[in-house]
Amino acid sequence: MKTLTINLRGPLQSYGDEAAFTRRTSTDYPRKSAIVGLLAAALGYHRDDARINELNKVRFAVRVDQPGEPLTDLHTVEWKRNSRKLTYRTYLQDAVFVVAVSADDQLIDRLEHALHHPKFQLYLGRKANVPAGVLTTHQYDEGNPLTVLQGLEWQAAAWYQLRKQRQRQIRLDIIADAGLIEGQREWMVADNVESFDQRHRSFNFRAVKQTAVEVDNPYYQDRGTETSHDAFGALG
Repeated sequence: MKTLTINLRGPLQSYGDEAAFTRRTSTDYPRKSAIVGLLAAALGYHRDDARINELNKVRFAVRVDQPGEPLTDLHTVEWKRNSRKLTYRTYLQDAVFVVAVSADDQLIDRLEHALHHPKFQLYLGRKANVPAGVLTTHQYDEGNPLTVLQGLEWQAAAWYQLRKQRQRQIRLDIIADAGLIEGQREWMVADNVESFDQRHRSFNFRAVKQTAVEVDNPYYQDRGTETSHDAFGALG
């Protein structure tokens, strides 16, 4: 069984939370249903395709490498003729997440190929939220989504890492299928996909757990020492 990692980065991301029509909030990280939707789009599955449910079976974890700054956007929507409503949309700015999924080798190969040759547009939560370039992916022959993310170096942007240069190690949150993490409290989230069909979109509950990992900061500098890094060079 292989594990595939997918780096998610873009100017804006937004992952549906339970909310009313007039106020659409975002979770702090992509849930499994968002990644199932991303994979389904890459494979060319339509919203009512029964094969989407098979993607629920992949083992899943996500690491928050660079938390996004919340941004709320105001929309005016014409709900009925001559009737308008103000609606609010929350986005995450400049976030970086690393998703890891495990499945049989053949499916992982198909998913990685599809992500680089997608049939439908790929987006990070909402259609307007396109990835910042080609998705970065890697395959691992050993380990599960949790152990792979625990051993992965920090994936945040260079400017963000440099901002944390006074910290030798950085603590990153990992949220995963409950069966992947031992000894932590689990909770239920409604993001096990039943249907993406817009006429009757529905989700079941699944159990998740949270843990954390500490990673080295390549830009770490002791206080009182001169930096050997070129800040402007790090920014590209």
